[in-house]
Parts: sequence; C-alpha cells; structure tokens
Amino acid sequence: MSELLEKFRTLKHLPLFPLPLVLLPNELLPLHIFEPRYRQMLKDLESGQQYFGVSLFEPNPGVDKPPTGTTGCIAEVRESHPLPDGASNILTMGIIRYRLIDYIDAGEPYLVGDLEFFEDVEEDDADELTALAENVHTLFKRVAKAAFQLSGSRGRLPDIPKSSPQELSFLIATAFNLDNELKYQMLETDSTSERLNRLNEILLHTVDKMEDSASIQKVAQTNGHGQKKIDL
Repeated sequence: MSELLEKFRTLKHLPLFPLPLVLLPNELLPLHIFEPRYRQMLKDLESGQQYFGVSLFEPNPGVDKPPTGTTGCIAEVRESHPLPDGASNILTMGIIRYRLIDYIDAGEPYLVGDLEFFEDVEEDDADELTALAENVHTLFKRVAKAAFQLSGSRGRLPDIPKSSPQELSFLIATAFNLDNELKYQMLETDSTSERLNRLNEILLHTVDKMEDSASIQKVAQTNGHGQKKIDL
C-alpha cells in the first residue's frame, strides 16, 4: 500500500461536489463557490481536512446525483479567496481516486459519500512499463514543442518532468482538453499501461500533423515556400 493510499485509508466519509467535468490526480481545478450548500461545505472544510470528492454528474431526467459505483477524484483546497458577497474563489488539486460505495445521511445540505480509495494495480513487467512511459513522455514533448511554435511562442513551453509511470500518465492526460467520456475512462482504469497506451495512440495520431503545421508556419513567417500545402 502506498503512502498516499495509507493516508486516505481512515478518511472513509467525505463531502461530494457533483460537477459536469472529470478531475484527474495532479490536475488543478479552480472553482467559484456560490451556492449556499457548497458555501457551508467550504466552511466545514476549514475546521478539518481540506478534502472533498469531485464526481462527474451531467443531469438527466429523474437523476439528481451521481450513481453509486462510479469513480471520482478527491480535490484538496490549496487556496481560498472569500468574496464580499459571501461566495469564494478556490483553487483545488486532484489527489487520489475513489469509488462511490454509498451515500451517508450526515444531516448536511450537501452530499456525503462512503468512499473506497484506490490506485493502479502493480504491473508484472516493470521494465516494459517504464519503456512505454518514456516513449509517451517523448511524444508529449514533441507535441508540446509544436503547440508552442503554433502559438507564436507565446507564454512558456509546456513541460512535464519525468516521474513514476502512473503519475506521468495522469500529468500528460491533464495537459489535453479531453472530452468527459475519454477522461473518465482514464480516471476509472486501474491499469497504468492501459492509460499510457491510450495516450500513446492519441499522441501518435497528433504529433506528425502538429509538427508539419508548425514547420509550415515557420516557413511562412520567413516568406519561404513550404514543400507541403494545407488542404482546404
């Protein structure tokens, strides 16, 4: 059991914040807290652990909360800025994933979940997993460099440091504007290699096109002539 999993083992019941988005571990999520029930939640958090669960919830007729059995991610409040009208702007970060076992009637205006925390299972071939992670990291750096060039070198070049394969898979996944369905698949799988292989497919599909576009833009900016033309 990892140190992180051990830390959350005793935090079985936590507030839940259903949102129409998927939060991944290591992902930053700014939120504007204005509803009375979530103002109360934030106030309650100030007297204890700064954690609450973010569960994907896209309202449907007859469904008023995320179903049990679904996967979410714990958010830690890193910054909180109260506003004059009683609302707050907060900055949170995804920490660890959970499965929603059931709901607890804690007498609060917000939802409270009975949660089971989990991480990826240990893979049999560590060397193969490390090689896959390094390949995905290399592809990401190529895509990031091309995106930076296409932006006119504004801002700074995106950079993700090398880390464990599981952490790296989440760091790279958060760098893209993935749709909820795909992002949720990344969240709920407990296989690092499965997540990295999916990212590898996405990056391979993208990298050549982006590098070609960046090269064409660079030539155009110097009034040269590219060997390839963009199909219109």
